Amino acid sequence: QVQLVESGGGLVQAGGSLRLSCAASGRTFSSYAMGWFRQAPGKEREFVSAIGWSGGITVYADSVKGRFTTSRDNAKNTVYLHMNSLKPEDTAVYYCATSTRATMVPASYDYWGQGTQVTVSS
Repeated sequence: QVQLVESGGGLVQAGGSLRLSCAASGRTFSSYAMGWFRQAPGKEREFVSAIGWSGGITVYADSVKGRFTTSRDNAKNTVYLHMNSLKPEDTAVYYCATSTRATMVPASYDYWGQGTQVTVSS
């Protein structure tokens, strides 16, 4: 069992940067791969990035590759999403989630946070 709380969302201008954090409770955090997903108004949830349990494996959606970076600090039970060169189309609610492995398939994730809003102005 793990509980996830996202933070760091807010308003940012196009071209700006933002860092999201996902704090997890419980002793089992280090055993999970962690993923980031986002959902824009009227659209389906989409994969953003994932990171393996040790942090050595990362996976990114083509739409964010080269702009976003995910990392984790298991000692702090926290995973991060560093977002650079933000675009208006990045506007969405961002969610973190846990999985047994780094994957882009939403059904593979077991626990989800409540989400944090990211709004990018043009």
